[in-house]
Amino acid sequence: MSVMKNRAVLRWLVPVTAGVAVIGGGAAVGTFAAGADPALPPRSAAQLLDDLRTSRLDGLSGTVVQRADLGLPPIAALAGRATGNELAGLVSGTHTLRVWYGGEDRQRIALVDTLGEQDVLRNGRDVWTWRSRENTAVHRRLPADGKALPSAPATPADAAQQALAAIDPTTAVTVGRSATVAGRDAYELVLTPRDTASLVHQVRIALDAKEHVPLRFEVLADGQDEPAFEVAFTQVDFRTPDADQFHFNPPPGVKVTEETAGARPGPAGKAPDKSPGRRPGGAERPDVRTVGTGWTTVVVAKLGDPATLDGAAKAGGAKAGADAPDADMLAKVLGDLPKVSGDWGSGRLLSGKLFSVLLTDDGRVVAGLVTPERLYQAAKG
Repeated sequence: MSVMKNRAVLRWLVPVTAGVAVIGGGAAVGTFAAGADPALPPRSAAQLLDDLRTSRLDGLSGTVVQRADLGLPPIAALAGRATGNELAGLVSGTHTLRVWYGGEDRQRIALVDTLGEQDVLRNGRDVWTWRSRENTAVHRRLPADGKALPSAPATPADAAQQALAAIDPTTAVTVGRSATVAGRDAYELVLTPRDTASLVHQVRIALDAKEHVPLRFEVLADGQDEPAFEVAFTQVDFRTPDADQFHFNPPPGVKVTEETAGARPGPAGKAPDKSPGRRPGGAERPDVRTVGTGWTTVVVAKLGDPATLDGAAKAGGAKAGADAPDADMLAKVLGDLPKVSGDWGSGRLLSGKLFSVLLTDDGRVVAGLVTPERLYQAAKG
């Protein structure tokens, strides 16, 4: 099965942070030769792109380490705890995951930390989420046309797909130095935005020299030598895992919640959210538009009626079943963001190494891989 053509595989294989997911535009392909460490036959960027698009992945297991140093307050981890989903907090710090892939309808991700383990498994139409700390599990049955596991950081492949999705002249694509990743020889593709207004300096993708599957994905911020975001295999095996890896065997005493079809997932062990996800008349929420193109695209989302950040954070935490201390801490972090104002209005600003997010007092979120000044321009429009 082609890695790049099968979107179910790509959704499972790794998602990047919210900032990186905004990447647009594309690239003009360069043809520089690969480096000599390790020694690999020279290949052009065009050849490596073709290798990536035509590669096949029938099975995989391994260990993945994700590191993120985005220069942000601890809001991401707090948001994950406040919604009962530790996987949502993987955009900060260092995390280790075990991953197994046995086809588009068999996947498993295990996040292990000092406080316990959280597993997400798919076996056919059955999806299980288990949290060892509370010994709780949620089971849901996918519809007949069900998709793969929800996006949750796992491996470098989907991150690579996001970055390569729209190749056009807004990006220069060249070949970097060859490397050794998880004990395997790899070529390196380097994506460099041509628009210097982007906060992204480079995206680097290490591609397995034999299997043509991404082994490492790095994003470097402007003016930084070390990656602001990196997800990489430390061990990988391209054999198809045993079927037993995708069966969930509830441990003794586990509390199981059966999720009804069509409901949005709630925290493990909690009832799912059955509230409607659309506005009257069938319109999706939130209202979203984009400003600009390529690496400097800005997304503007209307979240609804204006509300105080503190109240919205506490309400969101309560609705998700969060512990009060986490909800209060999240509200405090949001409330502590610096206040900003201009001819576009007023609000609060969250800025990091790779992206900026503007929360306006009239209920909008404006975000992009750009400086705050670009966000203000988009908010004014």
